[in-house]
Amino acid sequence: MTPLLIDTNIYSYALRGEEEVVTLLQRAPRIGISTISVGELLAGFKAGSQEQKNRDELAVFLDSPRVSVFPIDTDTAEFYSEIWSRLRSQGTPIPTNDLWIAATAFQHGMKLFTKDEHFKNVPGLFLAS
Repeated sequence: MTPLLIDTNIYSYALRGEEEVVTLLQRAPRIGISTISVGELLAGFKAGSQEQKNRDELAVFLDSPRVSVFPIDTDTAEFYSEIWSRLRSQGTPIPTNDLWIAATAFQHGMKLFTKDEHFKNVPGLFLAS
């Protein structure tokens, strides 16, 4: 099984115990997550009533030896610009944060694990299923 970059929603599904998601994550030799997804999670925690509990659970997940957090850098920005340009010319834009997440997947040669259908519009992006 190839390494996976998880989208923000996959973390949420895993916490809820969705069997398909949990099984795929358990089989993955390596799991990546973008700082964009971490930011989305932290923002969601602030909007909820259990921020500290959620932060603690996330910290345990991120501390796993199989999990890597991928920062955004100038290489990611190059992939972002290419994806943005292609989607614009196709007339199929996706949310900005998701452009960054797709760019991270390309940059690190990882399959993206997501439940968001609009990622199917990104040419050449390998999706986990």
